[in-house]
Amino acid sequence: MNQEILAHLTFLYGAETAVQLLPKLAEMIATVRPQLPPQAASERRFNEADTVLITYGDQVQAPGEAPLQTLAKFCNEKLNGRIQTIHLLPFYPYSSDDGFSVIDYQAVDPKLGSWHDVADVGQKFQLMFDAVINHISAKSDWFQGYLQGNPTYDDFFVAVDPDADLSAVFRPRALPLLTPFETAAGTRHLWTTFSDDQIDLNYANPAVLLAVLETLLFYVAKGANYLRLDAIGFMWKEIGTRCLNLPQTHRLIQLMRAVLDEVAPQVVLITETNIPHKENIAYFGNGRNEAQMVYNFSLPPLLLHTFHTGNAQQLSDWANTLALPSDRVTFFNFCASHDGIGVTPARGILSNGQIDAMAERVRQLGGYVSYKANGDGTQAAYELNINFLNALGMPGAAETDELVARRFLASQAIMLALRGVPGIYFHSLFGSQNWPEGVRQTGRNRSINRQKLQRDVLENELQDGLRQLVFSGYSHLLKLRTSEKAFHPTGEQKILNLHPAVFAILRSHGGEALLCLQNVAGRSVQIELPLTGQDLVTGTAVPPHLTLAPYQIVWIKP
Repeated sequence: MNQEILAHLTFLYGAETAVQLLPKLAEMIATVRPQLPPQAASERRFNEADTVLITYGDQVQAPGEAPLQTLAKFCNEKLNGRIQTIHLLPFYPYSSDDGFSVIDYQAVDPKLGSWHDVADVGQKFQLMFDAVINHISAKSDWFQGYLQGNPTYDDFFVAVDPDADLSAVFRPRALPLLTPFETAAGTRHLWTTFSDDQIDLNYANPAVLLAVLETLLFYVAKGANYLRLDAIGFMWKEIGTRCLNLPQTHRLIQLMRAVLDEVAPQVVLITETNIPHKENIAYFGNGRNEAQMVYNFSLPPLLLHTFHTGNAQQLSDWANTLALPSDRVTFFNFCASHDGIGVTPARGILSNGQIDAMAERVRQLGGYVSYKANGDGTQAAYELNINFLNALGMPGAAETDELVARRFLASQAIMLALRGVPGIYFHSLFGSQNWPEGVRQTGRNRSINRQKLQRDVLENELQDGLRQLVFSGYSHLLKLRTSEKAFHPTGEQKILNLHPAVFAILRSHGGEALLCLQNVAGRSVQIELPLTGQDLVTGTAVPPHLTLAPYQIVWIKP
């Protein structure tokens, strides 16, 4: 085992414990190595063909068929090479939170299918698995063993004196931080960042780290090309601090990266940290030693604000600051996901008044606003819960499907044009809308964007109307996006200020360039172009004096 791994263990647990842990870790790797895919000669390098579809395992359903089998067949038929990777949201047995309260990390929920079905999805696509390793279900064997006094699970969870001063802790939810549980040793108040069914793991106990590393290697053995580290910023607890993004958390991820580099350097770590931009990009580390991708969490709220105002200036100013620490890492750009639109990453870029206005418009469009608790006892908007297509709408307006699709595709074109790998939520690609009935059924705001679909109904709806307009337009953009070298995820990008209503980005890589223009306003605008060429979207020549129709997309190849 290399000195880098020893250094990380020493930082986390001290020199004496690190020396004891190293042979245990080496033994674990030796045991699992024969099950891993053939080791790549070097680490994973990104290219313009990289695209990710974010989906639940049971997103598409058909009678008498395991949902994962239905999903594989549907994606094989519909995606036509436009998508390279499928991110399967947690497909493990779970007890709450639509999969993010995992009962058994190493099993497939039998209601979805089997590991064989997961492998079938991976026949034509690379796979991203969720590593939900900040917390585990209260129904898990780990937690039940802890409650019963099984010594294997001693200190697997974080017990805290309920009188301790926890006011400095960052709270992503307006729920109690500690939950009392009756254990064999009496009542224990345990750390529960997200809910009383999601019990935080105690990484100060090295046995937890070893168990989690074993799980990550198991996922690699089962075909994971990407590992999404869910809610990873909360992993390490230290009373008196925010317990968010602590140095120990970064070292834990660097240790995971070092272990994977040792046995599977082709596997990509992606961090899910819904926090302000500067803290978020710190998970790149030095560009070679931590996550290869980070979620670009500021993009969704900034895009939404841009289309609400018809003004791209703040989005352009922010995009102009985006930089990568090396050519080995890149952003995971997304607009929508199974969660809502987090507004925390926009604070400091947008004013509180702008965020409040955006939240109010979301309410008017049929969405919801979720709140987090502040340290002073107040609450603040944390997340907007709404389908992204609906979130772009005009309250009270009667709009045609064509207009709705044009505006939505313009927002997606910006995401596709930015440097990084695009992550596309299933409901975005297939033109879904709000599902308020889901909120009524579950009582959870996030259900508005988590509807499961019957395959025959979906395929019928894709024949015409809004779904057809969105899916066909999106497919065309993806075909262009994945075939142009200028869209390389680590290529150059330059933001141009051609008009306040136009997001203009010049992408270049390997001697090729593209000027991407997106009108974010519902009115025509005239601009002077710094270059001319052919519009890839329409296949027509572009004059130097250009009039952009409302929400028009023009991608110019010089």
